[in-house]
Amino acid sequence: MPKPANRQAATIGHERWLEQAESAAERNGDQTLLAFARDISADPAARALLDALFGNSPFLTECIIKDIGFARLLFQHGVEQGFATALAGSDAAEGTPDMKGLMRGLRIAKRQAALSIALADITGQWTLAQVTAALTELAERSLEAGCNHLLRAMAAIGKLPLVDPENPTRGSGLVILGMGKLGARELNYSSDIDLIVLYDDECPHYADMRDALRQPMVKLTQDLVKIIEERTPDGYVFRTDLRLRPDPGATPVAISVAAAEAYYTSVGQNWERAAMIKARPVAGDIAAGDRFLSHLAPYIWRKHLDFAAIQDIHSIKRQIAAHKGGKTVAVLGHNVKLGRGGIREIEFFAQTQQLIWGGRIPDLRLSDTNGALDALVRAERILPAVAEAMKSAYRFLRDVEHRLQMIDDSQTQTLPKDEAGIERLAIFLGYDNADGFKRDLLHHLHTVETHYGELFEESPSLTVDGAETRGNLVFTGGENDPDTLETLAAMGYQDPDRVASLVRGWHHGRYRATRSERARQILTELMPSLLLALSRAGSPDTAFLRFDQFLSKLPAGVQLFSLFHLNPKLLEAVAQVMGGAPFLAEQLSRRPGLLESLLTEPDVAALQSGAALEGDLTQALHHAADFQDVLDIVRRWNNDRRFLIGLQILAGRLDADTAGPLLSRVAETTIRALLPPVLEDFARQHGAAPGHEGMAGGMAVVALGKLGGQELTIGSDLDLVFLYDAPLDAMSDGPRPLSAVQYYARLGQRLITALTVQTGEGDVYPVDMRLRPSGKTGPIASSLESFAKYYADSAWTWEFMALTRARMVAGPDAMAARVQATICAALCRRHDPAKLVVDVADMRARIAREKPGKILWDVKLGRGGLVDAEFIAQYLQLRHAADEPEVLHQNTTEAFARLAAAGHLAAGHAETLDRATRLWRRLQGLLRIAVGETAFDEATATEDQKAALVRAGEAIDFARLKQNIEATAAGVHLLFQELIDRPAQTAAQETPK
Repeated sequence: MPKPANRQAATIGHERWLEQAESAAERNGDQTLLAFARDISADPAARALLDALFGNSPFLTECIIKDIGFARLLFQHGVEQGFATALAGSDAAEGTPDMKGLMRGLRIAKRQAALSIALADITGQWTLAQVTAALTELAERSLEAGCNHLLRAMAAIGKLPLVDPENPTRGSGLVILGMGKLGARELNYSSDIDLIVLYDDECPHYADMRDALRQPMVKLTQDLVKIIEERTPDGYVFRTDLRLRPDPGATPVAISVAAAEAYYTSVGQNWERAAMIKARPVAGDIAAGDRFLSHLAPYIWRKHLDFAAIQDIHSIKRQIAAHKGGKTVAVLGHNVKLGRGGIREIEFFAQTQQLIWGGRIPDLRLSDTNGALDALVRAERILPAVAEAMKSAYRFLRDVEHRLQMIDDSQTQTLPKDEAGIERLAIFLGYDNADGFKRDLLHHLHTVETHYGELFEESPSLTVDGAETRGNLVFTGGENDPDTLETLAAMGYQDPDRVASLVRGWHHGRYRATRSERARQILTELMPSLLLALSRAGSPDTAFLRFDQFLSKLPAGVQLFSLFHLNPKLLEAVAQVMGGAPFLAEQLSRRPGLLESLLTEPDVAALQSGAALEGDLTQALHHAADFQDVLDIVRRWNNDRRFLIGLQILAGRLDADTAGPLLSRVAETTIRALLPPVLEDFARQHGAAPGHEGMAGGMAVVALGKLGGQELTIGSDLDLVFLYDAPLDAMSDGPRPLSAVQYYARLGQRLITALTVQTGEGDVYPVDMRLRPSGKTGPIASSLESFAKYYADSAWTWEFMALTRARMVAGPDAMAARVQATICAALCRRHDPAKLVVDVADMRARIAREKPGKILWDVKLGRGGLVDAEFIAQYLQLRHAADEPEVLHQNTTEAFARLAAAGHLAAGHAETLDRATRLWRRLQGLLRIAVGETAFDEATATEDQKAALVRAGEAIDFARLKQNIEATAAGVHLLFQELIDRPAQTAAQETPK
């Protein structure tokens, strides 16, 4: 008999025992109950038993004290009679007229059965097989009582017809399959019960309601779960789990037999075949359940198993470090079910071999674990000594599991995490102290680990750069494997539960790419490499979710997964895109065909030629049937080109500064290709564009900002201004004529929409119109005359600065010269030098206050960064353009060269600014690909990201790159102070107030 681990609790328990007996005797008028309780307390053997309960298990203490009358039955007539009484109570509960009475009766029966079984177990009167069989029988009786009650209730309101009202489940077609330990008659003490609920809609008596059968069957299942699982003041019967049904995330809680058969025979997985080994009808229409399982037998027991699937079978318990001694087995906090060397490994040791050989050896088709091990010996698949060792470990670990659960009736298999807890558990198991228990536990865990490792030692290992990594990667069943979650967390995933759940969804065939068995088999082999590759991203979870989105859009998976399997570098490249390039990942998810770009070298020369780009896009647009086709084709073409350029930057074959002109040419080509069809579509309603007499009307698209300077990055928006040259009173000549002001404003809006609207192919660019005259309040399109007048009379200094980058990129050739002349005239206006430098300095100071940037990685706004360099170029151009227009150029570095050539910028200063600007553009371009719009965090950055930055910065290493950034920024800031800040201060002091 176990000693009490907590003697104080045992003492208090005895006091409560006598107090409760006295109260019950008075309440029931039965003084013999009090006499019984006192006699038990006085009897040494009986008192020792109570000590074992009171001093070790709060749950059993409550069970026996709450029902002393039942306790008397147990002490006087034995545990067999007690258990029989509990079962009789379960059966009787079925006859109660309402669900509430049924639930109360079942819960009282459960409490009585739990106490009977625990006493039989603790005192050694029952074997493990008897204990688990008793728990199983209680579950079956409870489920049957619930089914009978609910079927009668459904029949009473006309929802379901009954073949036999006296025996409602007979012929009902309602199938309650017990899975896992319930199916194998191996329930543990506080076990949940795994169920699959089916209904046979082919039953003749459902002929008139087959289409309407699903709803009442789902309702019945929900009520059955409530009857069994819901906690009331009387407790609960069993926790239930319906997640072993076909694709639980996408199917109702009750499904038809036909649907289940179709699922298993088409997309059923090997782990589901393993689960079906233990499947057994436990309640409802037993005959219908047997028929279903007989139809499924060829799926479960394949005579000619494709041995390519054996690796997938291994994934049922993917033990990466499968060799002996692969991982230290600890005691504290160890999970005796799911952990290394635990119960699950014993079960899968038997089940995987049953799956492989059971199709040809029918004697292996057994559901219970010990029986399966013995059958494997008889079939000469394992040695007798191995079977005995595994069975001995199984009995020991199940005993440990039961004691753990008896303490508080909690569904746990995890050992205490402290030495005191281990000591208490050891005492409850009958040990004098923890030492003997630890010794036996480790012996059995290592025994199981060794035999299981030998079985799976051919499984591929999880490796990182050639070094083997310990851990599990198990993505089977309806629950996440704890060791797998630990492995994923160790890889760097912040939400391993979500990752594991999504991977299980892949294996359920929820995506088209994973519906074939062969695709899932290859995916299983890829999983370690795939997860490791994605884990190297700066944000593994984000990279994984992008890959999941990519996978969801694939039309098929076998070819791609095979390609990944044969070409690991391709997998690494995809992972790099998913983790390191948000824009590229989105494009790849939208168009998986872009994967070819990862395998081939793109023709960068073609991207450098504007004529080649225009010819390429024009040819693609020949296939457009309507305006919607134009939008989709332009989007595909544009995003493909940007994807190619982004890949080159990410791979280090093209720096982001050199890529700026390429990306700008792609954007210009896109705008020029969209403008004519937009105008044509618009003209159908409103006629030809109005213009000056003697010239064709039209709209000029002027680019500013990065596009104007040919410095676009991946993800840049477009700063645009729309201009037209037409009299204000000119009218279009269409069915719905518009004035020039209205016409070009709406046409401009149509072009913006064509660039920004989301279609099935995504969008092209965000468009920013805030640099147009009068900003947000100004018209979408301006006439050349009003544009010139605005800059002559009303423009702010910052608007002139922005205009230094203005460049016409699309529109009628006849307008190009006038547009350029208008822009040049505005820029060559003579400015008051003092006011100009003060305005520039004030604007930079305001930006620094409102959007402060830290120079290291905010290379745009940080002091000495890109904005400072651009402001210097723009200020000097505006200062000197009136006398020397040749200093004007939209590109910042070219402007520095022209200013130096004209003598307005010292050669050394020009070289410093040129070098800094190019560095900032390279780093900014790479960061836009690597982290998108979010701030770069070097603490969480991967080595790949850091290496890419080092390469972009042309540094020796990451530390030196940071030093170079700080030194370069300091040099630019000094020049800003010398050329702008100090002159501005002097000018402000000299200007009269």
